[in-house]
Amino acid sequence: MDKEIPIKRNILLNPGPATTTDTVKLAQVVPDICPREKEFACMMKDLRSDLLKVAHGVPGKHTAVLFCGSGTINIDICLNSLLPEGKKVLVINNGAYSTRAVEVCQYYGLPHINLSFSVYERPDLIVVEQALKSNPDIALVYTTHHETGTGLLNPIREIGELAHQYGATFVVDTTSSLGMIPFDMERDNVDFCMASAQKGLMAMTGLSFIIGNEEIIKKSKDYPKRSYYCNLYLQYDYFERTGEMHFTPPVQTIYATRQALKEYFEEGEENKFARHRRVFEAIHKGVAELGLQYVIKREWQSGLVVSVLYPDTPNFSFERVHDYCYERGFTIYPGKISTTNTFRLCALGAIDVEDIERFFGILKEVMELLHK
Repeated sequence: MDKEIPIKRNILLNPGPATTTDTVKLAQVVPDICPREKEFACMMKDLRSDLLKVAHGVPGKHTAVLFCGSGTINIDICLNSLLPEGKKVLVINNGAYSTRAVEVCQYYGLPHINLSFSVYERPDLIVVEQALKSNPDIALVYTTHHETGTGLLNPIREIGELAHQYGATFVVDTTSSLGMIPFDMERDNVDFCMASAQKGLMAMTGLSFIIGNEEIIKKSKDYPKRSYYCNLYLQYDYFERTGEMHFTPPVQTIYATRQALKEYFEEGEENKFARHRRVFEAIHKGVAELGLQYVIKREWQSGLVVSVLYPDTPNFSFERVHDYCYERGFTIYPGKISTTNTFRLCALGAIDVEDIERFFGILKEVMELLHK
């Protein structure tokens, strides 16, 4: 099959889905296959093993479980599946995505504490420990590693240490950090992490995964059943018994993810991390040259997202800037801070410094047009 198909290259500076390589896109063009075939089950087995490597999980201690859906399905699954009867969730909340976890708790009626902090700041570990000390029924501690709404990076290693000190399981949303910045399940004291194929792996939407402690998953078999489709033990058990997803998997997305992982390991983890970092630095350079301001302290930023304040000019229009850039192959994204007007520039995806330099040339053009 001839796979030399011309594909327009767009640069996505939104926080995911990310810019992909043509080889990942074209990996989806395959002969039709029933996902119940042994060949496909072997592919998913290898995929699960590779995902464990990305998270630096320990074979025999950790396992990867695949789900069909966007990243939010992982939040739902972990919270409803891993909370024992009569216990409580502590959500350490300083952004839009930890707020989403609170909403999941509210929807299921899960006992929880919404330990809320400013979206501009990292959580106060003294306050976190006090919450754990005052609530011995906390069994699950949850937070977001990289709050994509602002670009703030949370101190998960220290939070995980506290969670374990007080006998709680630590669950971290690593959707917009895994595969892009250093992460190690053991060193970072994480029991469960989660992500989706379209973020750090630079694959396609539709496949999400949870990587976590196998013994805890097995114990969760006896926890209250709060969902049928979104139950971690049921999916894990079906994989272990059959090698297959319980329900129909996103077939083409799995082919794309397999290719993305191949490219991930070919590029090399450290090289990939370095590329994302230099893209991030190029974004900061461009922001400074245009006289724009960012909202999160530089030392607290993830190295993946720069949340930029709207410039103080009466003619500025995010929609006009977005549309001008979009027509020229660049996508920017609005912010997620309800009290402040911001837009985000992200270092995700198969992009490099040259792409960012071209983008800022276009951004400068439209900013000058708005001033006329």
